[in-house]
Amino acid sequence: MTEIEKLNISESLKLFEDGKKLIPGGVLGIRRPYNFVEGEYPIFVESGKGGRIIDVDGNEFIDFLCAYGPIILGYREEEIDEAVIKQIRDKGFCFSITQRYQNQLAEKFKELIPCSEMTIFVKTGSDATTTAIRLARAYTKKIKIMRCGYHGWHDWCVEVKGGIPEKLYEDVYEFHYNDLNSLEDLMSRHGSETAAIILTPFGHPLAQKLEEPKPGFLEGVKTISEKYSTVLIFDEIRTGFRLSLGGAQKYYGITPDLACFGKAMANGYSISAVTGRTDIMKTGEKEVFISSTFFPNSQPYIASLKTIEILERENVLEKIWEKGGRFFGKVKKVIENSNVGAELSGIAPMFFITFKKDAQKIYKEKRKSFYTQLIRKGVFMQPYHHGYIAYRHTEDDLDNTVIAIEEAISYIQDKFTQ
Repeated sequence: MTEIEKLNISESLKLFEDGKKLIPGGVLGIRRPYNFVEGEYPIFVESGKGGRIIDVDGNEFIDFLCAYGPIILGYREEEIDEAVIKQIRDKGFCFSITQRYQNQLAEKFKELIPCSEMTIFVKTGSDATTTAIRLARAYTKKIKIMRCGYHGWHDWCVEVKGGIPEKLYEDVYEFHYNDLNSLEDLMSRHGSETAAIILTPFGHPLAQKLEEPKPGFLEGVKTISEKYSTVLIFDEIRTGFRLSLGGAQKYYGITPDLACFGKAMANGYSISAVTGRTDIMKTGEKEVFISSTFFPNSQPYIASLKTIEILERENVLEKIWEKGGRFFGKVKKVIENSNVGAELSGIAPMFFITFKKDAQKIYKEKRKSFYTQLIRKGVFMQPYHHGYIAYRHTEDDLDNTVIAIEEAISYIQDKFTQ
């Protein structure tokens, strides 16, 4: 068992201590150190290029977290950035009225996404899912919501309830992914009052194995939504423009009434969308108020149009599936040849390495040791969140990562079988 030298992250730690005096928690939410391995992972990044990042101490990493999903191509994509810079320099981007690019992007959505007839563009995933819920409630004149998945930080769905009155989420009920019985049970009691069923079409629960839909699951959810005249919403914030250009709905062949997109649609620029049936979307004309000073800003529209152009032109998703599939297969062999309780789940573009739970909770120590070894080897993954394959991850990046995973597994094998 060879112990790898700990990284120097002294500047990150200093900035974090300074930050705690200025920002609640030093940095916000999921980027806080306790969501990684405290004392091992960098806290502040300096730069990124392609599939790699460099922290403020000069450590370089192959980055599989991809900014929690927006980076589908790579960091600092020159063609996208130049298009945005040109827009800012030549025409501007923040005005009292709207520039033409919203129409162009909405047309592109209509071309690519099965459910898309009309679209509303907002800024974040939470904006999109909350807009979809508001539209569904206005359209159906019902209140209750059935949910499955992570849908953001807004009052109706956030997991941490501090500062939120119970009445703001008391009509929201959770069902389990790939468990039609749990949904059917809820709907048998609340179906006549239910405005929407919202779920992630590909299962990615926090810190748990990724799940593809079992045969008949998505079809069953759609049948239930139709039975109760409930709006079916796919939360495609992570799967959109990653599983396919038309999202998981295109990939799995199930068309919802509404869908929410974000993250990969603009390779890091801040934009998200709700798209779907005209009759539901048109409640956004008068019945539902949706407005923000910054929603019409055109830099992210330009970035999204250029990102989609590159995705189409270079067959990016096909190549991600190919290289991700090879990587997935190699990692799977490494894990199958070990007996440390590691598990690989997911699909080629999105993967996660977890550890089987045990009564003594040794799996937590294994997880900590595993991800400590990876970060020290220059591989940036998150212990509680799945990873992504980006277009700019090279074959060398992926092969070196397989080697790092194999060595980390071997380290755990030695450490926990002594």
